[in-house]
Amino acid sequence: MTLLPLTAGFMPLIDAAPLIIARELGFAEEEGLNLTLQSGPSWSTLRDRLVLGQIEAAHMLSPVPVAMALGLGGIATPLDALSVLSVNGNVIGVSNTVAARLRANGFTTDFQDATTAGLALAQLDGTLRIGVPFPFSMHAELLHYWLAGLGLPENLSISVHTIPPPLMADAIAANEIDAFCVGEPWGSITVENGGGELLLPCASIWQFSPEKVLAVRRDWAETQDDMAGRLLRAVWKAGRWLGNTSKLSTATEILSWPEYLGLPAEILERALTGRMVISRSTRAHRVPRMVNFYDGAATFPWKSQAAWIGAQLAHRCGLDPSQSAEKAATVFRSDLYRRHLAPMGADMPAASVKLEGALDTPTAAKSGTGTLILGPDAFFDGRVFDPASNN
Repeated sequence: MTLLPLTAGFMPLIDAAPLIIARELGFAEEEGLNLTLQSGPSWSTLRDRLVLGQIEAAHMLSPVPVAMALGLGGIATPLDALSVLSVNGNVIGVSNTVAARLRANGFTTDFQDATTAGLALAQLDGTLRIGVPFPFSMHAELLHYWLAGLGLPENLSISVHTIPPPLMADAIAANEIDAFCVGEPWGSITVENGGGELLLPCASIWQFSPEKVLAVRRDWAETQDDMAGRLLRAVWKAGRWLGNTSKLSTATEILSWPEYLGLPAEILERALTGRMVISRSTRAHRVPRMVNFYDGAATFPWKSQAAWIGAQLAHRCGLDPSQSAEKAATVFRSDLYRRHLAPMGADMPAASVKLEGALDTPTAAKSGTGTLILGPDAFFDGRVFDPASNN
């Protein structure tokens, strides 16, 4: 069989696993693709390669296509999200100095209570320099949502710095930042190197946040529908494989290869198993759904999730929230997801929109087979986002 060439970009992160596994375990080949993967040094480089046509698809921050649809970032080329690649997977960490100040104030993290952790930070004086991988990222959106929800006292100001994920551990060790929000394994690398401690998984802020998406140019999706379908099916199969916990040791071994993350498998395993080491002096903390590639319709591109991102960006950037949410919803292509995956028997929700943050417990949802269970998706502050009203 002649394989069709397709190049996709990725950043060296745990949540690039679906693309990596699709290539290495033959799921791309099953779909007739010769999938080549290119590692990128930064999110802006990866975005630019995609826009310029140097690659056909990318492992991408979920807010990037939304931001571009809203005219943010200076690049007008429309991008679409064919699917969500991963849910959750980020951590918030602090420098050793900040960790010591928090302990001096009587705070001890349980690595799950976002309100208590945020209020502890709010007791600090001065400026808190926080690193995020990109201005338009779930890291930035969750960070702003979290701190705005708690309210910041006048004695504390926030300064946000953009730092590529692989450089985050070095930045905090060099005292260039006081804290960070970053995708794994770079929080764990900070702990391993002794440069800081982990404060909170971002799943404690939003229990089911769409972290990375499979992004393509809109014109490519429209003119290369067959290729888009092949890629979507290959990545979905890889996500399903990753959803089997018995496969995790194999997954961490592959991810550890030099051409991908180039890090020890035992460190990569922390996020995949949810057993997070938050400092050198504490036991591992169990984090349910630390990162999710399949369960609970994890890969489905909910238009309501895109609308939430659009509304958050609007509030932060001075845009109209209603119009922004509507534009954002067009970016998550649930129509293409349904068309290409339904013939495979992939279970998916009957609706493409839902209330975000409304589920506290696993809940049955209408689907093609009637067996779909959606997991908890609550926000830390109990708010519910209704895409119909954009608030």
